[in-house]
Amino acid sequence: MLKLDIWFFVQLVNFLVLVFILNQVLFKPLLNLFQERKEGIEGSIEEAKRLNQLKDEEIKRYNQELAQARERAKEIYNSLRQEGLRKQKEIIEKAHEEAMAEIRMAQEAIKKETERVRKELGETVRRFSEEIVRKLVEV
Repeated sequence: MLKLDIWFFVQLVNFLVLVFILNQVLFKPLLNLFQERKEGIEGSIEEAKRLNQLKDEEIKRYNQELAQARERAKEIYNSLRQEGLRKQKEIIEKAHEEAMAEIRMAQEAIKKETERVRKELGETVRRFSEEIVRKLVEV
């Protein structure tokens, strides 16, 4: 059989007192420190998730604003393009009208010049005819 003497109980009490003291001095503060650390990490993870969600919302808002800006730029480009085409058409029509007016003026000038040259030629022919007739009559 097992002999239990007084030293066994003294050592048992000593062990229990040591466990109690270590529990109060070392284990509980370490467990509290681990718990605080765990809570801090979980809080940091939650904060990171919240910031990530906020980042995603900001990116979404930025992309929407960028799409709207692109749409406005496209509308401005199209309106300016239409205005440019309208101005181009006006300039071409004006140039065409001016060209037609110059052509008409040139045709009128040619017609007047032709009439003048015909009259001059008619007078020259009449003079030559008279001179030919006079020379024939003199002979």
